[in-house]
Formats: sequence, C-alpha cells, structure tokens
Amino acid sequence: MTTEDSQYDAVIIGGGACGLMCAIQAGLRGKLTLVLERNNQPGAKIRISGGGRCNYTNLYTGLENFVSADPSFAEHALTRWTVNDTLEFFAQQGIIGKEKTLGQLFPTSNNAKDVVSALTRLMHRYGQRLQTGSKALSVEKQTDRSFVISYERMGVVHRVVTPKVVLASGGLPVAKLGASDFAIRIARQFGLDIVPTAPALVPLTVTGKDADWFAALSGNSVFCRVSNQRISFEENILFTHWGLSGPAILQISSYWRPGESIALDLLPTHSLEALIKEERAAGGKRLVGQLLGDFYPKRLVEALGRFLPVQTKIASLGKLDAKRIAETIHRFEVKPAGDKGYDKAEVMRGGIATHELERETLEAKSVRGLYFGGECVDMTGWLGGYNFQWAWASGYLIAQAI
Repeated sequence: MTTEDSQYDAVIIGGGACGLMCAIQAGLRGKLTLVLERNNQPGAKIRISGGGRCNYTNLYTGLENFVSADPSFAEHALTRWTVNDTLEFFAQQGIIGKEKTLGQLFPTSNNAKDVVSALTRLMHRYGQRLQTGSKALSVEKQTDRSFVISYERMGVVHRVVTPKVVLASGGLPVAKLGASDFAIRIARQFGLDIVPTAPALVPLTVTGKDADWFAALSGNSVFCRVSNQRISFEENILFTHWGLSGPAILQISSYWRPGESIALDLLPTHSLEALIKEERAAGGKRLVGQLLGDFYPKRLVEALGRFLPVQTKIASLGKLDAKRIAETIHRFEVKPAGDKGYDKAEVMRGGIATHELERETLEAKSVRGLYFGGECVDMTGWLGGYNFQWAWASGYLIAQAI
C-alpha cells in the first residue's frame, strides 16, 4: 500500500458528467483536482446516452422536470449554471446543439464521444489529473481538515490524503459500466439520510394472463398518453416481448410504484366516440377494425379484437357499444408486474437526501469537506437531457466551493 500526501485541493470520485465538469470548473478557478475513475475510459454513461448520440441538455429545463422529495433544492444549481451556460460551454468546444423533439438537444455530429473528448481535453488544458482504472474503496475522515481515500489500481491499493472529497460516482443503473452504490455507502457511513433508491426511466414488465398478448405485439410503437394518479406523459410507447417501453413508459416509470396500474390513452389526439359518430353519419359501412386501422398497425388492430368487436359494422353499434369501445381505447388499463431493473434503467431514483446538503455548495452539512453531486443525490430528471443538465450544474456548483 502506498500513501500520498495530496497536493490536490480536492479528489473527485467518478469521471462522469458531474465529476468531469467539476474538475474543469475547479481548474478554471486555479484549483488542482484528482479524478478517480474506475473504468479504463471516462464518461461511460455519456458515451451510451441517447443511443450513442448524447442528449446533453434540454432547452426547457425547470424544477417541474425533476423527481425528488424536494425538487426546489435544485433551483440554486440550475440558476447558477443554466441551460444557456451549457450551450455556450459546449459551443466553445465546437459542439453545437440540434433540437430533436420536446427541447432535447443533441450534438449536430450525433456522436456522444465528441462530448467526452471535449471534457477530457479541457481537463488536461487546466492541468487536472484524470486517473482511470482506479476503483475507490473507502473514504475516511482523518482530522477535521482532511480525508483519506483508499483506491485500487492495477491490483495495488493506494491511499491519498485530501482536504476535500467530491462523490460524483453516479448511481446503480448499468453495472457493466461500473455503476455502484459507492456514494450511497459513504453517505450512510457518515450518517446521512438516504431516500430509498429504485430504477427510474426504466421499461415496465407485464406477466400473467396478459403476457402473451403484449409479447405478440413486440415491436409495435404507438403515440399515447400514459397516466397515473400523479402525472401523465404524451409520447410513443413500445410493445415488447416482456411488456412496455418507449419514451412515455420510461417517463411514467419514475412515478410508478409496484402494485399500481397505469392508463394508456391509445388515441390522445382524437375522440373515438366522435369518430364513430362521423362514420355513422356517412353510412357506417366500415368495420370497427377498419376505423382503428386508420390509426394503428394491422397487428395491433387484430390484437385489440380480444377486447373490441373489430369485425362489427359501425352502423350496427349502439350508443353503449360506442362508449365501451371509446373507453377501452382511451383508458386501456395495464397493471405492470415490475420493471426491468437497474441494468435497463437510465438513472436511479432517490439517493442522498437533499436536506443533508447545503443547496449553495452541495456540501454535507454534518461532514465539512464532503460533497455529493449528480445522480447519487435525490434529484432525478425526466427523460430528455434533464439529468445531464443537473450533472453539469451540480458539478459547477461544487467546483465553486472546493
């Protein structure tokens, strides 16, 4: 074991979005940091985000786009480091944003590696040290003014002494990328409260008697309004061989709890009762299935025959029949059995309770010199670049204090 008396102003554990931004911003202030990254390359989640394209922020970021016991906690960070700051920061590195839908911004190159390259290039420019292949093992308070961090690199355990520690090691999703509960464990070690964690932005599973019905529709995508008692989202859903996915499902998953049902409005832009009435006025010669075929793939129409009289002429429908058909389409109830877990989740819900942290610095109130940023904090953004904006903002905020 080797021990190094640090010349660093802070050691940052985690070379992801928050950690890299923190190191860069600290460097701009003339501070020296060491970033310990367990993978052989930094920015693993950045590289795979958005299908390798990296949805690096959202133009419409606001507090309403975050799930937390206290979403207002993020206001200071998001005000100090705004979406415009993110746009300008990356534009200076030649990365120009291109809006896809709903404010989601991607690099015009559609290449997440460009984002990682820009961050690592700035790290080196400002003299910050990035050490990959370094797995943090422990964080111990040595005195009132210093911490000892133990980490393993190439089979050798090293110790580094530092006055300040930044936990930016992410959450539990995608273990194969090195995700872990390290920040949560350190927070518990120091007696900090943890909001219960769970997978978020994650596909939902369907089992039991309905499983085959969903599996048979695997690959079909439909624009839909997905809702529960707390919130609703209008985007595509995707039927899969194990249940439901797609943007609207990932969004609602952050608000879904085991045992609850969700409602699918399979035709949110029309009133099916009104469409049936129009068909009747025109003679009602078409079948119910033919009307539905104006909006859905053939396979979905056939599958809906399990619940609806798709082979019945519209002229033959009574008012109650029309109402029942409309209710089925506009409020198709699904009771998910569960979710696909952390390996399929985009992010983690829950984490270090915000009341344990100073909102101006993200420093632990009870452990001076210890900071938490990014995904390990109880601040979970919606799908669409919000989590990256929180990562950049929290990294920036911490850098102003170290």
